[in-house]
Amino acid sequence: MNNSELTQLLQSLAKGKTSVANTVERLKHFPVEDLGIAQLDHQRELRQGVPEVILGEHKSLEQLQIILTAMVKHGSNILVTRLSKDKATALCEQFPTAKYDGVARTFCLIQHEIKNSGVGKILIICAGTSDLPVAQEAAITARMLGNEVEELIDVGVAGIHRLLARQETLRQAAVLIVIAGMEGALPSVVGGLVAKPVIAVPTSVGYGASFGGIAALLGMLNSCASGVTVVNIDNGFGAAFAANRINKKA
Repeated sequence: MNNSELTQLLQSLAKGKTSVANTVERLKHFPVEDLGIAQLDHQRELRQGVPEVILGEHKSLEQLQIILTAMVKHGSNILVTRLSKDKATALCEQFPTAKYDGVARTFCLIQHEIKNSGVGKILIICAGTSDLPVAQEAAITARMLGNEVEELIDVGVAGIHRLLARQETLRQAAVLIVIAGMEGALPSVVGGLVAKPVIAVPTSVGYGASFGGIAALLGMLNSCASGVTVVNIDNGFGAAFAANRINKKA
């Protein structure tokens, strides 16, 4: 339940348009609903401006079904991240209006309009096509949180002219999420070209000495471009969530 929905409910009660019993029914699981296998936080959208997001990885299909059924009853928009294809197939059969992105491994169920609540555009830049799963996770998350998103794909430092040809696009963004594996140099380059917040995401893409993304992570943490913020390896969701907070209207 968000601030607008709660306000409308209480105004309806005050004006006699809804009953006390109906209001109690709507609020009986507020702020937390005990599902046995999870404590569903219905107050999160009031506190943070966005509903609870579900991490699908390591949850069983049965657990996900219980959680999503409860969220659907409350009319929430639903985002599940890191969801495998087999679980997504079963959930899409149960919730036919949902959409699954196999690249990002995200499951989205939109029950009410997502309004643009950002002051500007979030630009997502990824170094190579191999980084697309992380970039797609970031893009879908940012859009579900109510942001306008643009994507630049395959503009890594191995062909730096591809990035330099899009400098106007870089300058127009309010927040930039820069995703790269290998040595992780791309965020430093972007950070030296713009005056806007840059959030760097190291990916686990790379050859032997990349150590599953640790080389890119250390490169980004030691960026010579001042002010670059770094999230964890492959954490497109975390980068998008941070970008959403930066881009949120007051």
